[in-house]
Amino acid sequence: MITVGRVKEIWRYPVKGMAGEALRVCNLTDRGLAGDRVWALRDEIRREIQSCKFRPRLLLCSARCRDDRIRDDVPQVEVTFPDGTTVASDDATIHARLSGLTGYASTLEPLRPASEADFYRRHKLDDHTWLEELKATFDREAGEALPDFSQLPPVLVDHVSVPGTFFLVTPLHFVTTATLQHLRQLDPQADWDARRFRPNIVIETAPEFAGLAEQDWIGKRVVFGSAAVECVGATPRCGAVTRAQPGLKADTGVLRTVVRHADQNVGVYGTIATTGPLSVGDLVQVG
Repeated sequence: MITVGRVKEIWRYPVKGMAGEALRVCNLTDRGLAGDRVWALRDEIRREIQSCKFRPRLLLCSARCRDDRIRDDVPQVEVTFPDGTTVASDDATIHARLSGLTGYASTLEPLRPASEADFYRRHKLDDHTWLEELKATFDREAGEALPDFSQLPPVLVDHVSVPGTFFLVTPLHFVTTATLQHLRQLDPQADWDARRFRPNIVIETAPEFAGLAEQDWIGKRVVFGSAAVECVGATPRCGAVTRAQPGLKADTGVLRTVVRHADQNVGVYGTIATTGPLSVGDLVQVG
């Protein structure tokens, strides 16, 4: 194993598609960070779980878990709206507030077991419209490449997330300061705040690491203190990284630079290898 840096930031997103909360410590479970993506917005007409890809105004809200002592049960959460008001998930008005925000009749729903697969099913008018809708969320300009959707896992052809989770791919996502600094050097005018990329972990890389550092770790194990993940793939970016969210303005330049100079990717996906406590300052090793 080689030491690559330390944990700089830990982020949890209790509601899929909303801005999250910064933590100093959190347990890494076999389902990702405790309390991460345990609620989601469901469009009542499409009968489909939504994300900030399709409902970008969700990013104007932030969510936090009400109880940090999370076990197996889904915790209640509090949602702060753009006007500064906070509404809890067990407040009956939350559904109307979110419907008004997004412009679509919606309900806030807790995570359900994998056995209720229909709850996670993708809305399909036909065999191709759903894919065209998905491609459109990547906000590519003429001549810019799209991700290879032919490699989309079969489960995600029929479901908007892996049943039993609100994760699109894997339960953990992380990015390095080396990558953000590299992109900042390529485009100093763009806003490279890590929050745009919705990572669970930001790694402060050691000085000898430069460029898109974490892309070299794909296929390797990354150890955070006593916890560990398998680095399984790069994270292609969609139009969500350009959207405004609390504390951040809209910035389309971010996506242009990522597509043209980073092979569309910022950060990497991880699957859980070893559970355990995770803390800011933990040593990070790769091997």
